[in-house]
Amino acid sequence: MAGKIQIPEELKKDLPQSNWGKILSATPIIMTVVATMLAELASSEMTKAQYDRAFAAQLQSKAGDQWSFYQAKKLRSAFAHNSFDQLAATMEIAPLTADMLPGTSEATQGALIKGELPEAKSATFNPEITAALDAVDKSQSDEEVIALASKIDVKDLNAALIAAKDAAQTFDNSTKSINKESDKLDEGLMKGDKTVFRSFSAARLRYNATRYDNEARLNQSVANVYELLVRKYNFTAEKHHKRSGKFFMGMLAAQAAVIVSTFAIASRKRNLLWSLAATAGAVAVSFSLYVYLHV
Repeated sequence: MAGKIQIPEELKKDLPQSNWGKILSATPIIMTVVATMLAELASSEMTKAQYDRAFAAQLQSKAGDQWSFYQAKKLRSAFAHNSFDQLAATMEIAPLTADMLPGTSEATQGALIKGELPEAKSATFNPEITAALDAVDKSQSDEEVIALASKIDVKDLNAALIAAKDAAQTFDNSTKSINKESDKLDEGLMKGDKTVFRSFSAARLRYNATRYDNEARLNQSVANVYELLVRKYNFTAEKHHKRSGKFFMGMLAAQAAVIVSTFAIASRKRNLLWSLAATAGAVAVSFSLYVYLHV
């Protein structure tokens, strides 16, 4: 029969006898786990910051495309306005009538004769987005725009972007038939009476100038929403970057607790060192919770 195992007296002295002592003896393990968790949190926040920066750059590129569309529409509008003014100043233009536009729809006749285009209805946004868009439109500082954009949820901004795009697309769709009929009229009337063709050309220039103005305004609205999204993601990227740095500092504190407690285990005078380790660990955990919940 096996004999009873006896623990040497020297070893017993090094083993903690109370519950508190046992907890303190586990400090290196606990702090190692805490340090590992904080390191993962710091890495995760940095990854999120990098993702948001990259996504903001993509959004900025898309915003640039919309500004290019806006500029192109404004240039076309200016060209149509100038051409109409030159035509009106150099030639006598007879009023355009419905009998000059055979086989055309009421929408085309209303657009060319009366200048009645389909409604270019802009998208409507909630007050917070509207205030931020006004700040972008007025070229206010990035700090002012970011302060407004930071209060807006990304989901609301994405919904606003879809609404702005839908508004622009709706107007484009509403003018397609008018544009198509105008192109056919241009080919047909060019070979006929010059007076009629001149009247049609003037009316078409006036229609195109108004259409391009409306399209430019709708493209500008899309571009402004993109600009808000860019600032929103840059703001969240900066926030994640700060959180990453603070989690890293918490990790350093936890690692310091691991080092101190490890030395404590190797030393007979453990009480002070264990207290320092526990204090460093508590500070690391508390600081990390504060960062996680409030930063």
